[in-house]
Amino acid sequence: MAALSALNPPPDLFSDPPPKLHLSPDQLRHCSQALQLLKKKLQNPHIIAQEFFSLQGQRIKSLDMMRSCRVALAAVNWKKNRFTDILPFDDSRVVLNSTKDSRDLGNGYINASFIKPPAEGLSQYIATQGPLQNTFEDFWEMIIQNRCPAIVMLTRLVDNYKVVKCDDYFQTDNGTREFGKICLTTKCVRRSAASLVLRDLEVKYKEPEEPPLSVLHIQYPEWPDHGVPGDTIALREVLKRIYHLPADLGPIVVHCSAGIGRSVLDLSALEWFRLRNSFSSAMLLSLMSCRTLYRGPTLNHGRFNSVTRPYT
Repeated sequence: MAALSALNPPPDLFSDPPPKLHLSPDQLRHCSQALQLLKKKLQNPHIIAQEFFSLQGQRIKSLDMMRSCRVALAAVNWKKNRFTDILPFDDSRVVLNSTKDSRDLGNGYINASFIKPPAEGLSQYIATQGPLQNTFEDFWEMIIQNRCPAIVMLTRLVDNYKVVKCDDYFQTDNGTREFGKICLTTKCVRRSAASLVLRDLEVKYKEPEEPPLSVLHIQYPEWPDHGVPGDTIALREVLKRIYHLPADLGPIVVHCSAGIGRSVLDLSALEWFRLRNSFSSAMLLSLMSCRTLYRGPTLNHGRFNSVTRPYT
């Protein structure tokens, strides 16, 4: 494997408030157009509902899922899925290098999908589920192999009903953890004014001795499961921090619990944020066509997405 080089996020990504954006006249024009579009939609809210429900007919059928998600449905990989109806398609899934016997049998499987941007020169993404205890090493293997500079976590570890939404694959406090042949160190943790939890992480293989990969970990713990935030302040801060990452770095990882609901909104808003175009909700939500859609975004998600984009 090619040697890994250290990646140090610019210090201002941890600043509070986040780095300011410098928009071009063309970007400002797109913002103005989007605000006008938002005003029209608010006067006719049924338009948002129509855009959202137009996606329902695109949900994958059971037989199609069995044909398109063969690796995810293999018996050796079944326990690696947090939910049995949120799976990556074979042609867009992230494939891990086969370095373990179990991984050889499972075809390098991890419940994660590449999401390619709609235009050249933009960052690629990986949408994934909240890691399980039996997939911690696989998750960090994916981060190292793909040189991922940032992880956006849009969930708590445990919700208000004491249900585990994501297992602790990092570390809530400073220190070092080991996952098989991988070593993870939390350099610092702090909370922003918008209640985001920012972590400076370093991950590397124990052997051979190579420089660690620095990863910016952004957690938005207040986003409710199956719901939407009361405002867009924290989401806009997430987008502003990610916006400053150079597009030529590795893919940005985004996950909630299943990797299909809150992750959709963050990915779609970020794409609009970078492109400054007045995409429809249906076009933006189609970014998630690389993962099965048995369930996922709700109508409230679609409404929140429409309101978020013009104000980013």
